[in-house]
Amino acid sequence: MKNLVFFVEEPSAEALLEVLLRRLIVQENIFIRYVVFEGKQDLEKKLARKLRGWKLPNSKFIILRDQDSADCKTVKFNLLKLCPEDKKPHTLVRIACHELESWYLGDLEAVEHGLELPGIAKYQVKKRYRNPDSIQAPSDELERLTKRIYQKISGSRAIGEYLKLDNTRSNRFNVFITGIKNILEI
Repeated sequence: MKNLVFFVEEPSAEALLEVLLRRLIVQENIFIRYVVFEGKQDLEKKLARKLRGWKLPNSKFIILRDQDSADCKTVKFNLLKLCPEDKKPHTLVRIACHELESWYLGDLEAVEHGLELPGIAKYQVKKRYRNPDSIQAPSDELERLTKRIYQKISGSRAIGEYLKLDNTRSNRFNVFITGIKNILEI
């Protein structure tokens, strides 16, 4: 049995992953666990201790954090520095650009179905939504687009049910999905 352990900065990421991973991971011998932090500072403060203390054998770790306004490469580098040396070969760090909501803006059909808001998917052809990773405040954009219907936790869970695993609009989403597939093969 393999343990796939996700370290996430907030409950909305866990809500998304719970529904998304059911569709992505079909192997029966994979046990998924979540360690949810209270924001990025909490994640960075406690990550090394949580990893050092992890004793379950056959564990692979995926750290997911929003980029926010920081430099993506710097964020990733700093998170990797926090990982104990013996855990680094089993650890994958992925950064959502700029926020998790970028992934949702890359699949407005999933937003339409998940939030039951007819007509949202038609906006996908607009230039602004063709490259959702470039939107600076995607959570604000998603709230505006859904007329404040979107709520972080319930919205992440609802949209995650429909989010296409092969969506190519968000490069960071693709890198995340590919990373999970690769770590499962190791």
